[in-house]
Amino acid sequence: MPIKAVLFDCDGVLVDSERTTFALLATDLVAHGLHLSQSEMETRFLGGTISGLFSAARDLGANLPDTWVDDFYTRLYACLAEGTALISGVPEVLDALDAAGIRYAVGSNGSGEKMQITLGQHPAIKARFGGHLYSGQTLGCPKPDPGLWLHAARALGVTPDECVVVDDSPSGCLAAARANIRCFGLAEHNNGAALVATGAEVIHHLRDLPARLGIA
Repeated sequence: MPIKAVLFDCDGVLVDSERTTFALLATDLVAHGLHLSQSEMETRFLGGTISGLFSAARDLGANLPDTWVDDFYTRLYACLAEGTALISGVPEVLDALDAAGIRYAVGSNGSGEKMQITLGQHPAIKARFGGHLYSGQTLGCPKPDPGLWLHAARALGVTPDECVVVDDSPSGCLAAARANIRCFGLAEHNNGAALVATGAEVIHHLRDLPARLGIA
């Protein structure tokens, strides 16, 4: 069946926000007694919510204060507002989708405010989504719950077998599998084994997507 829509994750797929997030997180965890490598943090926390991260970090021994989640959001948003670049290839991929008549939306575990801060720094790109920016936190179905992707598909008027997901986290790819939506796992810096384990098809650059959809 022809693909009618692409559902994009935001952080790490459209905007380069994860380096800032993990740098701030590493500093906080060390300050509260938990030392994890970059690889360990990504394995444990990539694609999750900050509240989920808070609980998991405490279980691992981090002595995070009860106010940490709100405090972390405040500091993170301030850092991201200083400058968050697009992931390379975003404009070209959207151009290819437009030329093929394929619609698109964003489904993120980040808050709506975070998307406004990051994607909002690129108003021409943000406008191309026509308001189809959906937060799993707001909807009450963060990944790996399939509800976020199913909501985005319904909003675009397509069925699961008429769309694909692009996500860089195991939780997002697993949510796609649970929604019965074909998924491309974006692995720019590794072999993508954790994404393959969820059933995703790995791409190593966003620019690879049009060719994989047969619209290059």
